[in-house]
Amino acid sequence: MERRAALARALREAGVPGDHYWIEGIHEPAPTPPDFVCLRSLKDGDGWETGVYERGVYEPVATHATEADACEGFRTLI
Repeated sequence: MERRAALARALREAGVPGDHYWIEGIHEPAPTPPDFVCLRSLKDGDGWETGVYERGVYEPVATHATEADACEGFRTLI
């Protein structure tokens, strides 16, 4: 969780609007925006996934073995 929290802090400090991204357990805007970049754990709990929601439809971009790798991949999507 520490890496995800640091990522969210860096995005805030960089001025990225909060409705542009969703980070599981750290930054989950409500109401859920229709378009945003997402970082979440895989449903089986064995890794992480980055993706984008566009018009309410989720499109996975990549899976990652570790939270750190997922955070780095997420940065490339923002």
